[in-house]
Amino acid sequence: MNKIFSTFLLAALLFAIIGCESGKKELPRIAIAGLAIESSTFSPAVSNEEAFRARYGDSVFTYYPFFAPDSGIIDRAVWLPTLRGHAMPGGIVTREAYESLVSKTLDSLKAKLPLDAIFFDIHGAMSVQGLDDPEGDFLLRIRDLVGTDVLISTSMDLHGSVSPRLIQNSDLITCYRMAPHEDAIESKKRAVTNLLDRLENGKGKPAYKAWIPVPILLPGEKTSTRIEPGKSLYAQIPTVIDKDKVIDAAIWMSYPWADEPRNHGVVVAYGDDKEAVGKAAEKLATHFWSVRNEFEFVAPTVYLEEALDKAVASDKKPFIISDMGDNPTAGGAGDVTWTLHEILKRPEFQRPNAKSLIYASIPDAKFVRLAKEIGVGGTIDATAGAVVDHRFAPPVRIKGTITAIYEGHPNAKTEVVVKTGNISVIVTERRMAYHIEKDFTKLGLNPRETDIVVVKIGYLEPELYEMRADWLMAMTPGGVDQDLLRLDYKRLNRPIFPLDPDMADPDLSARFIPLSDEILR
Repeated sequence: MNKIFSTFLLAALLFAIIGCESGKKELPRIAIAGLAIESSTFSPAVSNEEAFRARYGDSVFTYYPFFAPDSGIIDRAVWLPTLRGHAMPGGIVTREAYESLVSKTLDSLKAKLPLDAIFFDIHGAMSVQGLDDPEGDFLLRIRDLVGTDVLISTSMDLHGSVSPRLIQNSDLITCYRMAPHEDAIESKKRAVTNLLDRLENGKGKPAYKAWIPVPILLPGEKTSTRIEPGKSLYAQIPTVIDKDKVIDAAIWMSYPWADEPRNHGVVVAYGDDKEAVGKAAEKLATHFWSVRNEFEFVAPTVYLEEALDKAVASDKKPFIISDMGDNPTAGGAGDVTWTLHEILKRPEFQRPNAKSLIYASIPDAKFVRLAKEIGVGGTIDATAGAVVDHRFAPPVRIKGTITAIYEGHPNAKTEVVVKTGNISVIVTERRMAYHIEKDFTKLGLNPRETDIVVVKIGYLEPELYEMRADWLMAMTPGGVDQDLLRLDYKRLNRPIFPLDPDMADPDLSARFIPLSDEILR
């Protein structure tokens, strides 16, 4: 009897163990995909496939520190990275490049089916030749492949644009809450954790998505969250979030240097309580519209001549001047020579004991090749720039002593410093934005001890911002001209502020977007 009982007990234990193992919930299968770029349609530059520096497979994880082994995220799903491309802002993307990158993404996703979810990581301001709303088109093609049951969480830059097609095919969507984007990784992590939470709690797609177009289109240099009213506007977002009732909310400023109908401000909120979602979106949209006249440039802004006059007269150093119109971090071609022409004309920078100035930078591969042949310490006399964008000034003649040559930068490739008078001009093989101190010091330059530093940038990134003793933003020509009234818009939805400053108040009531249960085109 004891033997029979022992045999029965062992069998029961084995059955229980097998039952527990068979009942163990499988981890969700989540793919990662996305393409990111800001594309100016007011620049003659074009962006090709190489610009995206696409990563495939496990190399995609290098974008996301929150996938570290001890993050508590990596072990919550089976992660299936496909293609992730991130380009420096630039000109319009060629249709060939877009189709190639999208096709490669779809092929990779197809090989990883079935999927439970997708983390769709984009910027939102891509323009493509002959195609409106490329991110919406991209996501629609993904939906056609994976179907409507797959949960998709979209992460974006706040300078992106959210079309009805993009929000309809996204189940969860969010964007940065800071400009400069010091919370970029935090925002992407939020997109991922919200996705995981909805998979794990079994609730799936949020029941309601409210989308409100706000007819405002302003440059990032006017909407920084460092200052008011952007600071308080974005600080309101956490106050409207309420667990599952309102899972997340976001405000997009959009991108003013692309002439597309989708380009305007947008507010989105989503969650399981229709009334709460609608009220959250309307509260943010109403606040956004009410402060439209309060947005000002993040620093004093003047035209270049006045900026140089004030910098020369100042006793503060470094006195930083933002050469904004050709800012490559916003989509400028980077090789507009107009500002450098104006600086080289100024006789005060050529006199003995004159104030020192660094100009960063101008790209010209031919000039760099010649400088390498001459070598450090030699004299160069050649022209640079205006290869891509020569609308405002021709190539600039630079004659001086080569003080540094640095090879191997991942973006600029080779960098050359030429000193002419008291001006140190940085010429690069490829366009580059200089925004950290090391960018200068590796070239033997000391920006902290230089009187004037001119950078092709808009608002200053954190290191330059902390370094500045004084700062002016200069209105200069280029593909990302900050004087929006000078731009030849033809396709924006009008009226829109500030192009139409006396427009009537818009309808800012919540528009509930259908769930992705049906693919709408």
